[in-house]
Amino acid sequence: MALGNGPVGVGIIGAGNISDQYLSNLTTFPDVRVIAVADMLEERAQAQAAKYGVPHAGGIDVVLGDPAIDIVVNLTIPAVHVEVSEAIIASGKHVWTEKPIGVNREESRRLLEKADAAGLRVGVAPDTVLGPGVQTAKRAIARGDIGRPLFAQTTFQWQGPEVFHPNPAFLYAKGAGPLLDMGPYYVSALVHVFGPVAAVAALGLQGTPTRRVQVGELAGQEFPVEIPSTLSVLMDFEQGGQAQSLYSTDSPLLRQGIVEITGTEGTIVIPDPNYFGGPITITRPLQVGPEPAEQEIVDVAQEGVLSGRGVGLLDMARSIATRRPHVATGEFGYHVLDTLLSIEEAAESRAFVPVTSSIEQVGAIDADFDPFAATL
Repeated sequence: MALGNGPVGVGIIGAGNISDQYLSNLTTFPDVRVIAVADMLEERAQAQAAKYGVPHAGGIDVVLGDPAIDIVVNLTIPAVHVEVSEAIIASGKHVWTEKPIGVNREESRRLLEKADAAGLRVGVAPDTVLGPGVQTAKRAIARGDIGRPLFAQTTFQWQGPEVFHPNPAFLYAKGAGPLLDMGPYYVSALVHVFGPVAAVAALGLQGTPTRRVQVGELAGQEFPVEIPSTLSVLMDFEQGGQAQSLYSTDSPLLRQGIVEITGTEGTIVIPDPNYFGGPITITRPLQVGPEPAEQEIVDVAQEGVLSGRGVGLLDMARSIATRRPHVATGEFGYHVLDTLLSIEEAAESRAFVPVTSSIEQVGAIDADFDPFAATL
């Protein structure tokens, strides 16, 4: 792959629900070309390929064995993320994997070591935090619009994915749950702003030991809950700053996408990190004087071109071609995983747990980044 050689060849492994979001975007980005879709259920891969005009489909070898494919998107379930990513690395291709990078530290670290040894890159979702919403807010904070960041509050609570997902059991298995499934969005956004996490504390509970599928062909079927379905979390960051977060699938009251960061000169409300854009506001301190005090709320104009899932892969493809670091690195994904697993351990021990991994300053997406421009 080299600058000026045209679109980068992309393959996809996993043709489940999330593949629609990737395919609908990747097939519109001029700098990448989706060549093949693979799945254990080959007919599902063939259906997705036909739907989006992808030329090849079938089993995993359709992707791993194609020399025209440079980057493979791993959309399998979390429990096999590392296994599939290692197979991709062994085939000589770069990996973009859905979050989390893996379900334990040892396997995930081994994956990164194998990629480094092979001279290949790993990119890790979520790339929602690379969209104009979070990136605009990140630039506003970096230029001092709220002064020095002090603390953050985030909330994700609702009654759970069984109300819409036709096969939600894996979302309550080890490696998922509200923490491992949704936590990457919120923790990634916070790490973009505050830098690496130093230590965490948490309390967890399980609302009920079993759940029931509510839609689709499996409606009525019960499945076990293997993880805490509610966690209350405290985070302490290496460079200063704190955060408190709630993750729950036990709440009839829906409150999602709440990310509020308070600094010495204001509080900024960031868009839902599960989406690529949204309104951004800064609330200023009350100015007390002879006239009645009024709270100033400032709208921050969103900068950049709005698209969707696949932006992180596109940034990685362009970065490989131009020989520069990509933003959503494997090391970033590993630190987020390490933080989430430390939260699980903190909930079990009811004590602060240090996060042993760290990362350098997190990169950013330029305001003029245009997914729909042909640059290669």
